[in-house]
Amino acid sequence: MSTVLNPMRWSWRSRCFAGFLVCVALLAYALYVQFELNLQPCPLCILQRIAFMIMAVLFLLGALHAPRARGRWGYIGPLVLAALAGAGVAARHLWLQLQPPNPFGSCGAPLNYMIDNLPLTEVVRKVFIGSGDCAVVDWRFLGMPMPFWTLLWYLLLGAWALWATRSAIRGRVR
Repeated sequence: MSTVLNPMRWSWRSRCFAGFLVCVALLAYALYVQFELNLQPCPLCILQRIAFMIMAVLFLLGALHAPRARGRWGYIGPLVLAALAGAGVAARHLWLQLQPPNPFGSCGAPLNYMIDNLPLTEVVRKVFIGSGDCAVVDWRFLGMPMPFWTLLWYLLLGAWALWATRSAIRGRVR
């Protein structure tokens, strides 16, 4: 029984599946906030969701395949890159929210409109310049805005993936 409750003794597959479940729970909460609390996501929020989706898929594929030893880096390497990319977007979003209010700022057109009508490089530039709606803090938990919490989750999930793989390669887990 103590093995089941102790993450230090979980198999690599179980650790990946736990990472997958956390990503799915975070995405489910984002959808709850959007559709039940009526808080529409800005372009930076959507990019953060995409990073969580990529991480969820990689965690799930890793859990299903469960390669041996060094083969695990084929899943964890891209997963950590997705976590770092998501953390970068979340950090930028958090920075925008910590700036003084700009009454003339705006995130601009919705992301799907920009993707349909602008070159990809221009879409990326406009998303990262975001202000206005991206800077509005309309949700807090323990006094911190949502980008703070997503940043924290990216760092925790990336560290979880590295820890699980490092332990597995050293032969501590199956």
